[in-house]
Amino acid sequence: MDVIDLKVVEAVARHGSMNKAAAELNTVQSNVSSRIRALEAGLGVALFQRSARGVQLTPAGRRMLPYAARLSRLLADAAAAARDDGTPSGTMEIGTLETTLALRLPLLIARFAKAYPEVRPVVRTGTTSSLIRDVIDGKLEGAFAAGPVSHPELQIETVFHEELVLVTSPAVRTLEAVCAILNLKTVVFRAGCSYRLRLDSFLASLGLVALEPLEFGSIDAIIACVSAGVGVTLLPRGVVADARQSGLICVHEVPAPFSHVETVFVRRTDSHLSSALAIFLQSVHRESGVQTAGVRVA
Repeated sequence: MDVIDLKVVEAVARHGSMNKAAAELNTVQSNVSSRIRALEAGLGVALFQRSARGVQLTPAGRRMLPYAARLSRLLADAAAAARDDGTPSGTMEIGTLETTLALRLPLLIARFAKAYPEVRPVVRTGTTSSLIRDVIDGKLEGAFAAGPVSHPELQIETVFHEELVLVTSPAVRTLEAVCAILNLKTVVFRAGCSYRLRLDSFLASLGLVALEPLEFGSIDAIIACVSAGVGVTLLPRGVVADARQSGLICVHEVPAPFSHVETVFVRRTDSHLSSALAIFLQSVHRESGVQTAGVRVA
């Protein structure tokens, strides 16, 4: 078994087709098929189950796949490290929470893009759980997520501190009024959002159990629904400052440990830290005033 064998396994598994894998690998299907057969014979186990609809991994293939994917990431990182001469360039693909994107990143990204025009920042949003999964899978160089986060494959740096507040419609003026709401609903991001979990815990501390949550994909949609009296939510104070100033919502302070959350930046410990990402993180730490051993601030 060699590097090419594992690359072939990863490509076939991803496409579910030896023909499509062959096209990606710039070879013919017969070469892919013969290499898979030879690998299976050498290992003494079947890696794929063949059918008229394509191929699927067997249990043995599923056990092997993470190593093949890890090797592909290492090869891509090796190539990136070889090309990286210290001058920021290329694509910098990172992930972030919707709230962090709205509150913290626009000015930082604008300044960075102006200072380093050879870099193309690509920013993708998601929940903490989905962002962490994408970083571990090598789909993102790193991501801003809600702490605490702990994972043996990740380097984790605190970058921002946020205060969370309970957000209601203007008609709900006190926490006592929240407790009096019949059929209380929460308006939240999709499953995997850490703010959503904190909101459930806070309501439980008040003896409240909300109905099935209403899920939305944007801050604006959540604030609009809360303003209309559909339900309540938990968001960083800075994110809802304008809506509060405009009288669209009412904001309620919540006690520790529900009120304070760290925003962390996570990346794989075994990945290459590109010059572009290193410099961008330096600017993030300068802006926030939070420094860790993970990034040296010039």
